[in-house]
Amino acid sequence: MTRTARELLATTTARLAPDPRTNPVVPRIARGEAPRSVLAALALEQASVIPADRRAFQHLAERSLGTDPEAAAFFRMLAEGEALAEEQLETFARACGVDGEKAASYAPRPGCQAYPAYVAWLSLNGSPADAVLALTANFSAWGGYCATIATALRRHYAFDDAACAFFDFFAKPSPGLDETATAAVRAGLDAGRLTESLAHEYGRLLQHYEAMFWTALVEPTP
Repeated sequence: MTRTARELLATTTARLAPDPRTNPVVPRIARGEAPRSVLAALALEQASVIPADRRAFQHLAERSLGTDPEAAAFFRMLAEGEALAEEQLETFARACGVDGEKAASYAPRPGCQAYPAYVAWLSLNGSPADAVLALTANFSAWGGYCATIATALRRHYAFDDAACAFFDFFAKPSPGLDETATAAVRAGLDAGRLTESLAHEYGRLLQHYEAMFWTALVEPTP
């Protein structure tokens, strides 16, 4: 029996869910054991990830507009969200002790920047409907990490609400985004523009690149 868009989103998200025990950073933050230097590195790496992802989502929206307007609406929402998150990231970075001099001298880690590089690849090469499915599955794990970090920053690091807003933003469920993703996947299925095997492969790579991000965050820099 043909699956609905909601069923496909749910099963893909479940199949791609990472093992939380493989993340070397979030559990340490959750216990208050991660040094502030790791939090600062997280802020500095995200300062490169967020604007890169925003531009990739903008490009996907432009690519999709003529042939896949439902996907275009999804990518526009993502780009707008990244713009808001970028503003909130600055407050988190300051709370971590990151100033202009530290930001200017920081060298991003290749393992941390593999994820946005692949999102940029998707923006050029991926079918929009497949990208919607893959990204939505990945965002589920990212949202869970952000919820854990937001709680830990308040409990163990005495960060205020403004400093935690970046993580609160991604941790909060977004019914509007979920509905837009479902509409985009439904339109892709109806039009035959969604290839489940490709979407799963894109999602698998996204999850691996995200795992690389967290692992690289605590590796010694050369």
